[in-house]
Amino acid sequence: MRYVGIDPSTKTGFVALDEEGQVQRAKELTGIGDIDPKRITTLVGEVIAHIKPGDFIAVEGFSYNSQGRGIGFQFGIGYAIRIALYSRNIPYIEVSPGQLKKFATGKGNTPKDKMPSPIQENWGFTDRSDNVLDAYVLARCVQAYKNFDGMLFRLTDYQREVIETIISPQPKSKPKKKKKAK
Repeated sequence: MRYVGIDPSTKTGFVALDEEGQVQRAKELTGIGDIDPKRITTLVGEVIAHIKPGDFIAVEGFSYNSQGRGIGFQFGIGYAIRIALYSRNIPYIEVSPGQLKKFATGKGNTPKDKMPSPIQENWGFTDRSDNVLDAYVLARCVQAYKNFDGMLFRLTDYQREVIETIISPQPKSKPKKKKKAK
């Protein structure tokens, strides 16, 4: 059994932890070439090739505030990975970018450049790639999710809040209907 974090991006972070939380695999996956859909197809193939039966997986949710040229690719690879997992009956949980940041730092709006230090302080893990760092936190999230009762007292208050929200998400409130003017 492993806990796997996947951070879908142009360079997709992949981290697998063993049952004790030790890193078994930490790498950036890129696919082949720079022309889509070949790059997306080969990148999804790389991700799926690294997954083993019995893995518990967390995938980072979409960043709806992102901008720039790579945003289309990020949505494409994000959906392609989810479709590949779904079509193979491989369950996964989704962790929003804010939940990932809060689980690592206590704040859901932490800038990317402020993430490495808390990750090293909390778990002793470092990597040059922010994609691998995110994947590492995702793997820690799914580990806590799957072992929540047993890890309850080892998690910080903010980590418990994140996992509780993933376990029991709050329903989104429906917008109130506007009254028509007479």
